[in-house]
Amino acid sequence: MSSKNLIFFTIFVSIFTLFRPITSDIVSDRATLLAIRSALRGRSLLWNITSPTCSWPGVICSPDKSSVLELHLPGMGLSGQIPPGLFSNLTKLNFLSLRYNALSGVIPADLFSSLRDLRNLYLQHNLFSGPIPDSIFSLSNLIRLNLAHNNFSGPIPESFNNLTALGTLYLQDNGFSGQIPDLNLPGLVQFNVSDNQLSGSIPSKLSGQPKDAFLGTSLCGKPLDSCDSNGEGKKKKLSGGAIAGIVIGCVLGLLLLLCLLFFCCRKRGDKETRSADVGAVNKQVEVEIPEEKGVEGNGGKDGFLGSAIAAIGVGGGKDKDKGKAEAVVGDGKSLVFFGKMAKNFNLDDLLKASAEVLGKGTFGTAYKAALESGITLVVKRLRDVTVPEKEFREKIEDVGKLNHENLVPLRAYYYSRDEKLLVYDYVPMGSLSALLHGNKGAGRTPLNWETRARIALGAAHGIAYLHAQGPSVSHGNIKSSNILLTKSYEARVSDFGLAQLVGPSSTPNRVAGYRAPEVTDPRKVSQKADVYSFGVLLLELLTGKAPTHSVMNEEGVDLPRWVQSVVREEWTAEVFDLELLRYQNVEEDMVQLLQLAVDCTAQYPDRRPLMAEVTSRVEELCRMDSGGDIIDNAEVQTE
Repeated sequence: MSSKNLIFFTIFVSIFTLFRPITSDIVSDRATLLAIRSALRGRSLLWNITSPTCSWPGVICSPDKSSVLELHLPGMGLSGQIPPGLFSNLTKLNFLSLRYNALSGVIPADLFSSLRDLRNLYLQHNLFSGPIPDSIFSLSNLIRLNLAHNNFSGPIPESFNNLTALGTLYLQDNGFSGQIPDLNLPGLVQFNVSDNQLSGSIPSKLSGQPKDAFLGTSLCGKPLDSCDSNGEGKKKKLSGGAIAGIVIGCVLGLLLLLCLLFFCCRKRGDKETRSADVGAVNKQVEVEIPEEKGVEGNGGKDGFLGSAIAAIGVGGGKDKDKGKAEAVVGDGKSLVFFGKMAKNFNLDDLLKASAEVLGKGTFGTAYKAALESGITLVVKRLRDVTVPEKEFREKIEDVGKLNHENLVPLRAYYYSRDEKLLVYDYVPMGSLSALLHGNKGAGRTPLNWETRARIALGAAHGIAYLHAQGPSVSHGNIKSSNILLTKSYEARVSDFGLAQLVGPSSTPNRVAGYRAPEVTDPRKVSQKADVYSFGVLLLELLTGKAPTHSVMNEEGVDLPRWVQSVVREEWTAEVFDLELLRYQNVEEDMVQLLQLAVDCTAQYPDRRPLMAEVTSRVEELCRMDSGGDIIDNAEVQTE
């Protein structure tokens, strides 16, 4: 063989030797991934088998494409039991996420035995049962382990001490029983065993964890109540002096109670005599408003309605400490109607109407008023109005002129020195907030993808119409409780134009969750700030999470930042509401709407799109999704 041929042969052998194991490894990993999809019925694993393995969604390979390093499959519709040895060939894997699926049964004991490089394992929100598999305790490099929200049972193994690198251990919401073993894990920072059947004392090395990590158990000791208060302290017998003191105290307490009852009965009799005269002299209307609990500004039939009240008082009254609204009628003023609105009721009709408290919102209390003529209206009683009468009337006249099918029309208003009332049409299905978050029980009718897209489009049209009135016109208070729904689930935007009328009240976190970061005065909200709020609304539609609930996720950040971090660090399907993942062939549309929401919630206003562009993008998405027409889902929702 010539020297030239020898050189070529040497190079060929070297190249063959170099690439043969690489090809072999990735081919083996590819076969394993296809086996996973087949065994776990992964309908949402959109893997094109004609494309390279490392380009598949959720699959992250090494820089030289020789092996799979990370596998992100959260919320992918995986179901069934995991067969033994399913992951055994993925020997280079260091990240595995199977969370938010429907995987069930006992995990095979040796499932993870060959994954020696695994550093992150996420199995939460599945249906796994039985004990923790022994193979987990051989993963000496494991840093984060999340087994929460499953059906694991049995004792918590002391073998966790083998995982010396562990920094996160989440075991909450399972069926673990017995005591917590003494865990000697110097790097452990995040720990949670709440909502389990655990008992006994909390090990001293875990006493620095927050209380939330142990709630819903029978555990005791720091940071919970002392074990002594639950044990020996209760067994001590009372002394004779203590018993005598208790007896004397009971007798004195009984005498005091009788005196109070006698005093109250006399006072009640006097009060009933006086109240008959007050109504005749002053023509007052006194309304009992029950203490309201629940979602701020819920705006719909979501379980937080007040009991029926007799009338709505208007005039010179102020709310009393005991929750009564007392007002005097007789200032000679009447309702002011807008444009061509039908004047088929008057102030006296409102006073006679029966009403129910719908809720207290950012700008005041809303009532559902049923008139004797059969008309149903919503009356909003404004509070903290800071502008003078002339400016109020000018601004509210501008609001009354707005007319769009996706806005709740303002029909009339009433103004006096102490009372300001706004009269709107009643929208029967309540608010988007109530529909998304109100009923989480078994009888809940989930909102499907087409309905959510339709709601987003309707709300976008309404807000874009407002912005088209001029650069200084904005909504100022966009949130899911201000998106009302008709019987056919068409969106109607409410509460527009009111932010400029009231003072900067102490708004709850729920409102702040929608507010753009640059907004410091709630009375001065730009159109770009409206776009930010609408982006948060889109995220709420897609994730099923309200902005105030976003602090419950592991990152502990606001909803836009949480979504961006998940999309950046893991596969996008992680963020979507589980109710949406049941619908096939819409994943791409959901991702496009998610990208639009991320664009809307950009940190800097100049990076956000205009509302007209937002509407156009949502409209195009709905057009592609339905073949030209938005699908009417009214029948689907009421089945």
